[in-house]
Amino acid sequence: MNRNLILGCIAAAIAVAVAIVLVLEPGREQSGNLAHVTFATDWKAQAEHGGFYQALALGYYEEAGLDVEILQGGPGVNVPQLLGAHSVEFGLGSNSFIPLNIAAADAGAKAVMASFQKDPQVFITHPRDDVKSLADMKGKPIMVSDATVSAFWQWLKSKYGFEDTQIRKYTFNLAPFLTDETAIQQGYLSSEPQMIRQQGIEPQVFLLSDYGYPGYAAFILASDRMIAEQPEVVQAFVDASIRGWVSYIYGDPTPANELIKRDNPEMTDEVIANAIRLMKENGIVDSGEALELGVGAMTNERWQAFYDEMVEAGVYESDISVHSAYTLEFVNQGVGLDLKKELTGE
Repeated sequence: MNRNLILGCIAAAIAVAVAIVLVLEPGREQSGNLAHVTFATDWKAQAEHGGFYQALALGYYEEAGLDVEILQGGPGVNVPQLLGAHSVEFGLGSNSFIPLNIAAADAGAKAVMASFQKDPQVFITHPRDDVKSLADMKGKPIMVSDATVSAFWQWLKSKYGFEDTQIRKYTFNLAPFLTDETAIQQGYLSSEPQMIRQQGIEPQVFLLSDYGYPGYAAFILASDRMIAEQPEVVQAFVDASIRGWVSYIYGDPTPANELIKRDNPEMTDEVIANAIRLMKENGIVDSGEALELGVGAMTNERWQAFYDEMVEAGVYESDISVHSAYTLEFVNQGVGLDLKKELTGE
């Protein structure tokens, strides 16, 4: 992997964003007594953003003194670019590579909360007897995206002996998988498997985190400037978001779902319900450290473990300060544990 090329591309993207910041710059005025902030998500509105929409719908942000605008993501939205240009106050980072790439490029932002304790990345196969684990996929063709090749594919090579000769290009079109019973492809826990089932196939789904993949996911990202100059706003946004996630997972998700469908009319109740079920069953939001420290938890030990494994896999050089990719200042305070107890009765 050409690390210098990647860092150069990141720096160039941020430079472009800075050049257009006057066009993108949202209002920073107070809305009444509320501080207006914009939160850019990584894709179109979906259940995987449900905690944020729940916090908005139930007034948690407003109670925290914030007037929050959620900027829906999509193919044309580059969250690190918007953060680098200070066009938004907060952004959603899809996986652990995003904060580390920002740190490697010295791009001035970091993770302040991990909404997901487990990355929902999966591999998918047709029903077959010769593949019952990730290890069984060694040597077999696998469809992966270009971005994956320079990310968790390198971990699979290091951990399970995968080789680049196995790579087949995944274009986010399910047709090649559906027509080939020997096909293996990457996917997202709540997305591709459900679409495959709708075509009459019950796929085998392998969640990478169940096989040792150590990454967090769905980070709240904030600029270093925001953290330094307005830490109380960062804390308010994180705390309200945590409460939103607890309510979305353990309470009635209807308020958030209505906003999700408003922003993304293509989203259906069936898809949302399936995603919520999978997040709960697999402990995507609330498991491991979060059970004691609260939703959004992160630890130095786990971040260091992720970085060390990716250095060993050749994704990063060993000269990055992993601690510059995140801060624990705003999490691990038990926020939301009382609400969880109230909603679950446990």
